[in-house]
Amino acid sequence: MGPRSLELPRILDARGNLSFLQEGNQVPFAVRRVYWIYDVPGGEVRGSHAFRNTEEIVLALSGSFEVVLHDGEAERVYPLKRSYVGLYVPQMLWRTLRDFSTNSVALILASTPYDENDYVRDFDEFHQLRNGR
Repeated sequence: MGPRSLELPRILDARGNLSFLQEGNQVPFAVRRVYWIYDVPGGEVRGSHAFRNTEEIVLALSGSFEVVLHDGEAERVYPLKRSYVGLYVPQMLWRTLRDFSTNSVALILASTPYDENDYVRDFDEFHQLRNGR
């Protein structure tokens, strides 16, 4: 299963809208970790790594940013700017988050607990792992 946009349920209300995620429906894995990225200075990027085993869902809870995914051969850019649209990111894709708007908040749901050994932080190593070398 490759990366894909996820349109989340929306309950529209004049008092304010509500969206939600549920394991087994919008989330195709058991959530083992949740983290968020915020107060990113202008021009900074986050990520720039791959996970050996972790799947993620990335959401722009506030503001906007782009998720750049690279599969070892080509890259694709996914703009996230609506709090009811997420991005499913499977394991072993190089991911970079960039172009954060002011006051943006990125929420990430992950399929594994934090484990530094799950990270691939060198693009050349990632490329070799993806291509079986």
